[in-house]
Amino acid sequence: MTFRLRPARPADLEALYEMAKLTGGGFTNLPPDRAALKAKLERAEAAFARPQDTLADEQFVLVLENARNGAVRGTCQLMTQVGQRWPFYSYRLNTLTQYSQELDRTVRAELLSLVTDLEGSSEVGGLFLHPGERAGGFGLLLARSRYLFVAMHRPRFADRILAELRGIIDERGGSPFWDGVAGRFFGMGFQEADYFNAINGNQFIADLMPKHPVYIAMLSEDARSVIGVPHPTGRAAMRMLEGEGFRHDGYVDIFDGGPTMTAWTDSVTSVRNAAHAKVTALDVAEGERAILATGHLGTFRACFGARVMDGAGGIAIDSASADLLDVCAGDAVWSVAR
Repeated sequence: MTFRLRPARPADLEALYEMAKLTGGGFTNLPPDRAALKAKLERAEAAFARPQDTLADEQFVLVLENARNGAVRGTCQLMTQVGQRWPFYSYRLNTLTQYSQELDRTVRAELLSLVTDLEGSSEVGGLFLHPGERAGGFGLLLARSRYLFVAMHRPRFADRILAELRGIIDERGGSPFWDGVAGRFFGMGFQEADYFNAINGNQFIADLMPKHPVYIAMLSEDARSVIGVPHPTGRAAMRMLEGEGFRHDGYVDIFDGGPTMTAWTDSVTSVRNAAHAKVTALDVAEGERAILATGHLGTFRACFGARVMDGAGGIAIDSASADLLDVCAGDAVWSVAR
């Protein structure tokens, strides 16, 4: 066991850039652009350094590191309050029901409405695991360690939290949803719009997107069939989010139509069940499998491990985890059952 999560540093730029080139598009939070990634790391560095434990517009970037050789093999992000620098747009699926007395017929039309309902929510996103590490269960560590981070720094996060899942991207790198909806108004392909959004923000959406609802029945079958459907590589992530208490309440991404999952922050399973305890022993051989974390902001670390809770505010952990977390008896550790 040599992998742990830690805060990203400016020196991680090249590692993040190399991973960003592997995403295949539709991954707004990890654009393959050095300048954008550098700005993201600088913003995260400022967030880790801010001493006040209060809600603000911040972004935290974490990386999965092989402690044996220092290699960065994954990353994830937390945004504390979306929609502050520019609007956070979503499409909301809703239904318009109409009845004709003369025909004695009820017609239900499904609509896509452009909304900013989720503005002010926190967001977990930007999760990417290097293809060479996807057999070790580290996606689970990346995903759930974020919720321990939230629990450990709860005042910095909003009462509602969301996660956007990438939608369907075809073999050409295009999006059937974009082609059928927004692409008709912008004069640019999905990859170009997605990249522009990642680098420059989405004010161009506010400028050019039609404000009237879109009738789904008027879209092509290709566009209709992918609304709210996650990319095949994101299905496991969707199940993981559902296990944490996230639900798809009809919000979809304005670019690729992927589902946006939402939850109340304090109801997220790994936030609600996060346990805070003092380390009493470092010699657990066979304990409950858990995710362990320690530190505050810039000293945050998390890893897989084993724990035994003593019921009196103490926790015994395995020595390998203690080494990865750099903790000793008497230090504070947060944990959640794996």
